[in-house]
Amino acid sequence: MGKEFKTVSVGNFELGGNEPLFFLGPCVIESELFIREIGPRIRQIADAAGVNFVFKASYDKANRSSVDSFRGMGCEPGCRLLREMGKELGVPVTTDIHTAAEAEIAGEFIDVLQIPAFLCRQTDLLEAAAKTGRVVNVKKGQFLAPWDVKNIADKLDAFGCEHYFITERGTSFGYNNLVADMRSIPWIQEDGLRVVFDATHSVQRPGGEGSSSGGDGKFAPVLARSAVAAGCDGIFMETHPNPAEALSDGPNQVPLDKLGGVLSQLKSLYHLVRQQPE
Repeated sequence: MGKEFKTVSVGNFELGGNEPLFFLGPCVIESELFIREIGPRIRQIADAAGVNFVFKASYDKANRSSVDSFRGMGCEPGCRLLREMGKELGVPVTTDIHTAAEAEIAGEFIDVLQIPAFLCRQTDLLEAAAKTGRVVNVKKGQFLAPWDVKNIADKLDAFGCEHYFITERGTSFGYNNLVADMRSIPWIQEDGLRVVFDATHSVQRPGGEGSSSGGDGKFAPVLARSAVAAGCDGIFMETHPNPAEALSDGPNQVPLDKLGGVLSQLKSLYHLVRQQPE
């Protein structure tokens, strides 16, 4: 038998309730000015679409393909900036952490601590995130089967984490490609877990450009629609004013001027799927 299926409180929002929850923002903090400009624009777009969202951006891209790739502004200054943006926008914020020390720092500022896919089974990192008392989002590793995340959930339960969820982001079969199997969403939910679908990194081509990752960003909205139709509880989607000039994961990000239409469509589909039968 699976665990009790309940919503996850994220700030003033609920994941798994009557409204979809979106995780929106650029891949990385390219600069303070960049974040302060894009944050209000995303808020305006989300308000127009009538959707709730968590603002996201990474303070450090610690898993870049090349040693020369841009990484970000660092943990403490990045987390302080995100907290300021969250207060200004009136929404929760999220970012990924990579070490137990970063979990302790980020826990002071960040509402949702994100465990990167390649670190999803790192016991010490999961424990450190749980001890902060913050909501924890674990991205399912590209190397895991959907039912394998139960072991991750068991660890979080053992560490006293009361609020967490899983993000599906595709499965790797090598050769610079990922495949998103929408059956994974109900499979993971069978264990009473809430599931967010990462539309951005599911269309990534890891290392596909040699010294950087490629991707098929035009398919991100397609997979997002498929995931909502399959019953996911929320959508993670990165956006950028000009993806071609983004300092990280540009090929996978949704152009900011296209975001509103995508959000409106996903909201309508979410409501359709969640309707109770007569």
